[in-house]
Amino acid sequence: MTEHDVAGSAAPAPHPKEAKPRLLQDGRDMFWSLVPLVVACIVLAGVVGTCSFRPNGPAGGPAPSFDAAAALQADATALGIPIRLPQLPEDWHANSGKRGGIDAGRTDPKTGQRVRAVSATVGYLAPSQKFVSITQSNADEQALVASIHTSMYPTGAQDIEGVKWIVYEGDEGAEPVWTAQVGSPAGPAQLAVTGAGSSEDFRTLAVATQTQQPLTPGR
Repeated sequence: MTEHDVAGSAAPAPHPKEAKPRLLQDGRDMFWSLVPLVVACIVLAGVVGTCSFRPNGPAGGPAPSFDAAAALQADATALGIPIRLPQLPEDWHANSGKRGGIDAGRTDPKTGQRVRAVSATVGYLAPSQKFVSITQSNADEQALVASIHTSMYPTGAQDIEGVKWIVYEGDEGAEPVWTAQVGSPAGPAQLAVTGAGSSEDFRTLAVATQTQQPLTPGR
């Protein structure tokens, strides 16, 4: 067999394999294709985070507005107990409020039986940017304090313009409660101040409340 015959009978050379799609050529290509998606997710997460609700008002922005005057006037009418409207400096901002009930919260002076008490609370953002609230109630002292924080115990007292406020404290991390009973022609009321504010914040809110006369129901 001649050399020519051998060469002529040889099998044809195989075709080169098709190149892989570009996406599969290199893991780095896949990485760079995902970068825009990751960036978009981070931006979206940042936007959602700035819209989250903060009970004490958004950081760096105005506190939520709450009409304390209208709310407390309605509380005075609905609850039938002495309710005062605190007269605070302009840099204090009301931002929340609620009514509450305390089962067996007071002793009925006529029957001596334990009966349900009621309360009205308004929260404020102090100039210190700390939340402080005042609760007004016909409850007994200890029942009112227990309705705000459990396991509290008296640790001292504060004389605030002639009114004796009892200071209650609890376990580590528990916010203190200052409470006092104030009288009026409409009857006595138990007040309680609590929150994350300083002693000066507590004192300011206490004075702003105790120096006012109770609102007239129905006005």
